[in-house]
Amino acid sequence: MAQKKFYVVWIGRNPGVYDTWEECEEQTHGYPQARFKSFPDIHSAQDAYLNQTEKYVRKIIERKKPVRQEQAPVGDPILESISVDAAWNTKTGVVEYQGVHTANKEVIFRVGPYDDGTINIVEFLAIVHGLAHCKKNNLALPIYSDSKVAIAWVREKFANTDHEKSEKNKKLFELLHRATNWLRENDYENEILKWETKAWGENPADFGRK
Repeated sequence: MAQKKFYVVWIGRNPGVYDTWEECEEQTHGYPQARFKSFPDIHSAQDAYLNQTEKYVRKIIERKKPVRQEQAPVGDPILESISVDAAWNTKTGVVEYQGVHTANKEVIFRVGPYDDGTINIVEFLAIVHGLAHCKKNNLALPIYSDSKVAIAWVREKFANTDHEKSEKNKKLFELLHRATNWLRENDYENEILKWETKAWGENPADFGRK
């Protein structure tokens, strides 16, 4: 039996992670300068999708090397915003998440704990909860998360997890299903921004359990 592969499309009709060659080919066949590659498992595919293609795909045509530019300064976070974060107990699998006002760390919502989850699932739920909160209260606040995977899932409107369902995590998967449907059924104006931990320190919504 052939080993299952996952396919990353960086440049194509709809960039993303796909679990069949047919889906990948649909996004890349005939597309100018398409960039895509197969991976043996979902985790390496997700990590690759969040990186530049040059790390995985060799250029066919070598062009003049660009002038190296200094990395732009990060700047300061927008304090009038919502920061979200999650916690995952690696021993028990218990997860939870919360959202706080970035300026004063006042808790806006806190959800959980739930059994048998993953950090990516609750990071994703935290962002969607923040978006739903803003929609309900007519707030245009930016939302900060320090999870690149969760931000990508929200952008794709799909929680690309391979975590198995069980009786223990039934409630968690119900929330995941509701969150995915909410993204597909609602528009929002809020920016979803990456919290730059190296520059700014810990996410204000961090649970402080490291």
